[in-house]
Amino acid sequence: MAGEREALRRIRVTPGSPSGSGQGIAAYTADGGTVLIEYGWARTVYDKAHLLSTGTAVASVYMNIKNDGFAYCVDGQLITRFSLYAYSLRKGGDPDRLQTDVADLGMDIDGDQPDFPDDPVSSALALAERATGVHLPSARFASPALIGSTDHIYPYR
Repeated sequence: MAGEREALRRIRVTPGSPSGSGQGIAAYTADGGTVLIEYGWARTVYDKAHLLSTGTAVASVYMNIKNDGFAYCVDGQLITRFSLYAYSLRKGGDPDRLQTDVADLGMDIDGDQPDFPDDPVSSALALAERATGVHLPSARFASPALIGSTDHIYPYR
């Protein structure tokens, strides 16, 4: 659990802290690293991906009713960030680094697809796995996680 504790520490989440709002982060041991899954709508992991990536690589995917995004950071630097529905509007220090994988996964590279992708979150999660080499098997996802609240970061009560 050292990797999970370190990941939570980097984004100022205390393991075991109770959540009054129902928002928080679950940290799982995964093949090749750590996976953080945020529950709620605060975007803590996405907004703090650069902090998580110090000395490593981090990919973050988020989707809520109002917005969506993918971010890839390496050693504290943003490599690429884009909307799951607007890859052509990507930005970052090397925004085209994942373009081959994006195309392989059927994501809309140029904004030319007539319809929105059927399941952009699944494609983005597959992209995150390819970019980082971190895989969370379903059996491990079903096991207990190290959990902490984000209430102190985004106190929207």
